[in-house]
Amino acid sequence: MDGTNALGEFLRARRAQVRPEDVGLPGSGLRRVPGLRREEVAMLSGISSDYYLRLEQGRDRNPSAQVLQAIARVLRLDADATSYLLGLAQDRTADVRRPSHAGSAHHRDQVPPSLLQLIDGWPRNPAYLQNRYTDCLAANALATALTPNYTPGVNLLRAVFLDPAERALRRDWDDLTEEGVATLRAYAGPDTDDPRLRDLVGDLSLRSERFSILWARHDVRPRRGRVSHLSHPQVGDLDLHSDKLSVDGTDGLTLVVFHAEPGSRSAELLDILGSLTAPHSDARQERVEEE
Repeated sequence: MDGTNALGEFLRARRAQVRPEDVGLPGSGLRRVPGLRREEVAMLSGISSDYYLRLEQGRDRNPSAQVLQAIARVLRLDADATSYLLGLAQDRTADVRRPSHAGSAHHRDQVPPSLLQLIDGWPRNPAYLQNRYTDCLAANALATALTPNYTPGVNLLRAVFLDPAERALRRDWDDLTEEGVATLRAYAGPDTDDPRLRDLVGDLSLRSERFSILWARHDVRPRRGRVSHLSHPQVGDLDLHSDKLSVDGTDGLTLVVFHAEPGSRSAELLDILGSLTAPHSDARQERVEEE
C-alpha cells in the first residue's frame, strides 16, 4: 500500500463492485473490467467524465462534498463508507497531515492499570484490550481460556488469518475476516503511510490470499459489537456477545468484553470453562480449613 492516491484507489475499488443493472443501466455486453465504467459513474453523478477521471488519477485536489456525496450514491456506499470517502478528500486538502504514529508505540499502547484491575475482576466475562493495529495488549484469564491468542503480544488479525487453530475455533470465520479487514481500513483512514499499518498489511497480503482479496475491496466498517460463534475444543459451541468500547485518552485502544445470554447453554458452558481454568487456591484453602 503506497498511499499516494488513496482517494483514487478507493473509487476504483468500489466502482468495480457495482454492476450496471444495480444502477439502472443495461448489463449486457462484454466488459474488460468488472463494475461500472468511469463515464457511467460520471454521468450518473452529474459531473463530466474528464473531471471524474482527474479524481481517480489524483489530479484534482479539491472535490466538493456535494460531488463526493453524489458519487457515493452512485457507488451505493453506506453511511460509514461515505464518511470514509469524505475523510479521504479532506485529508488530501489539509495543510497539515496527522502526526505519524511511529516512534511512540510504548506510550500509546500503555494500558491504564485501573483497566487491568477491572478486567481481572470479571471471572465470568472474557475481556481483552487491543490497539488500533489489533495487537492484544492485555487479557483476563477467561479470555485466554477462549483462545491462547488473547495474550499480550499477539496480533489478533494475523492470528485469525494465519493460525489454523483460530480458524477451527471460529464457526463464523468468513464473516469475522471480512469484518476485521473492513474495520482495519476504517481505523486507518487516509493515514496509509503509518509504518506499523504498512508492515501489517504487507505481511498479511503476502501470507494470506483471502486478506489480499478483502483488502483490495476497500470495504469500510467501524468497530462494533457482534455475536461470536465459537467451537471451543473443551466445552463445545458457544455463542457470545462481544461489546467493543473505546478507551478515552488513548490512541485507539479498545476494550472488548464477551458475555452470554443469561440462562443460555452458552452461559452454562462459559461457567464450565471458567471452572476449568480457575486457580486452585480455593481447593487448597478448603484443605487447610479441614485440617
